[in-house]
Amino acid sequence: MKADVSSSGPPLVELQGISKRYGDVLANDGINLAIQPGEIHALLGENGAGKSTLVKILYGVIEPSAGEIRWEGRPVTIGSPVEARNLGLGMVFQHFSLFDELTVAENIAVALSNEWSLSTVRSKLGEISRTYGLALDSDRAVWTLSAGERQRIEIVRCLLQNPRLLILDEPTSVLTPQEAEHLFTTLDRLSAEGCAILYISHKLEEVRRLCRSATILRAGRVVATIDPRARSAREIAALMVGNEVGEVRTDAPHHVLGEMLRVSHLSIPPAGLHGQALRDIGLVARAGEVVGIAGVAGNGQSELFAALSGERLADRPDAIVIAGQASGTMGIDARRRLGAAFVPEERLGHAAAPTHRLSENTLISHAATEVSRSGFILLNAAKRLARSIIQSFDVRTPEGDPQARKLSGGNLQKFVIGREIIRKPKLIIVDQPTWGVDAGAARLIRQALVDLAREGSAVVVVSQDLDELFEVADRMAVIHQGQLSPLKPVGEWTKEAIGLEMLGVAQAQGGAHAL
Repeated sequence: MKADVSSSGPPLVELQGISKRYGDVLANDGINLAIQPGEIHALLGENGAGKSTLVKILYGVIEPSAGEIRWEGRPVTIGSPVEARNLGLGMVFQHFSLFDELTVAENIAVALSNEWSLSTVRSKLGEISRTYGLALDSDRAVWTLSAGERQRIEIVRCLLQNPRLLILDEPTSVLTPQEAEHLFTTLDRLSAEGCAILYISHKLEEVRRLCRSATILRAGRVVATIDPRARSAREIAALMVGNEVGEVRTDAPHHVLGEMLRVSHLSIPPAGLHGQALRDIGLVARAGEVVGIAGVAGNGQSELFAALSGERLADRPDAIVIAGQASGTMGIDARRRLGAAFVPEERLGHAAAPTHRLSENTLISHAATEVSRSGFILLNAAKRLARSIIQSFDVRTPEGDPQARKLSGGNLQKFVIGREIIRKPKLIIVDQPTWGVDAGAARLIRQALVDLAREGSAVVVVSQDLDELFEVADRMAVIHQGQLSPLKPVGEWTKEAIGLEMLGVAQAQGGAHAL
């Protein structure tokens, strides 16, 4: 997989005047982008800026309305992902496409042409794994692997096809700090061998660590092409959103008061064949503080949220106590009436009904709370409340009261969090509050959660983003294989110590909670 890393010739790939129109919406507007062999090039922009549309065009998923793609100086038409791969493009998507029941080798084989036998895949897998330090056991079933190991399968699957250009979409979103650093080492090595990399991420510090150049999109247009190493993360974020993105303010005077949530010896069996059991969970969240729960995806975060929200019930009432009331066997509406609010990870389909309008989604959420008084609120009142959320949380909507599915991911996330915060709950539990949202939306969401805590609510944030937790949390714990580490003040944690807990190393060593 050698390539000429010299920049004296034409770019490896060049996009010239790429536009994509959907009706009246211009998702991409005359975009120019060039990537040299061996270059690690970042593609940045807030949600809805046009990044996804652009890489789908490059990978042959959708057809541009105008413009030209040049590969090593010659015009090409990329009509499908198969044609993209034949040309030399590989892509690792943010959400993995793997079969849990199959082995590592089988998952790789099904994505390759029929000429690849399973024995050939095993042999090549071992060779690639050794060359790039991507350790994988070819005969392990995928459902037994960590998120980091699953990502390695996706990367190795691409590398076996000898890509000249590798596109990575939010590649560190499910990795521990140690796994992320290992990935960076692999990417540096690929770059040195001549493989170009197009890197999409909202984590600007890692962009500054990895990339030599960055193209920034805003509203479908290129607004800047910069060397990210020469700019601060705040400067880059300002280019992305069009104005300065300040830091989250956490210094407002506040007092930590009584318990709003107590979880005692909570154990719940897995929901399905590959679900994670919760084992003897203990947790306290007090009025006036933000409690952070860190962990790699698949270690019990979704099960913990389901137990705390009432989607799954405990075996006894006192396993979960909300605002002084034993509620382990209560459903969601009963817990909401105690003053609790919940924001699940999946915003479209779980937090919001896709085909319902924002006002209708507000009605669904608030119907069981004090806002309803007699048990329901009128739709007109829900419309007024939805307008207030849209204004207060800077939700950009295509029309006054659109269906939830018509909002970008970041704007829908601001809406569903605002919908819960606006009623000033005593306790709010949020799962992955800024998953896949841009710097501006992330800052607004984090500030709103911190402000809610400073006003006297208890806030529990479950997140895979350690930077986020260090920014907003007062105390933090790590969940690993359904077990929760002791809560400690954020100042007593280091990223290395949290990474070890996330990998289960600290638990295995015994007594390592003192890290």
